[in-house]
Amino acid sequence: MAGGISIHAVDVASGRPAQGLRVEIWRIDPDSARIADGRLGANGALDHPVAQGAGVTAGEYEVLFHLGEFFGERDGFLTVTPFRFRIKNVDEHFHLPLKFTRWGYSLFRGA
Repeated sequence: MAGGISIHAVDVASGRPAQGLRVEIWRIDPDSARIADGRLGANGALDHPVAQGAGVTAGEYEVLFHLGEFFGERDGFLTVTPFRFRIKNVDEHFHLPLKFTRWGYSLFRGA
């Protein structure tokens, strides 16, 4: 897949995809604009046109993972987990996996 930003998240403590986790994708430089806002599906992926490149231009981005909402009051520790990165070549695809528990997380650029 060329171009776009895809998101995939797994709650590693439960071993399940993060169905229902709210994710926002913001372009923050050179201008500020939210380009995606949605909830992850049953497979833990964000089904949004941004995954095919809609609205993606060169610049700096921030993805916000709303983990506090996901865990709710009963297990909340983390609130909103940000991930900032830069896109220089809009023809490259940026796959951003999130592995998390209620206490911590790992973010990286995947293949």
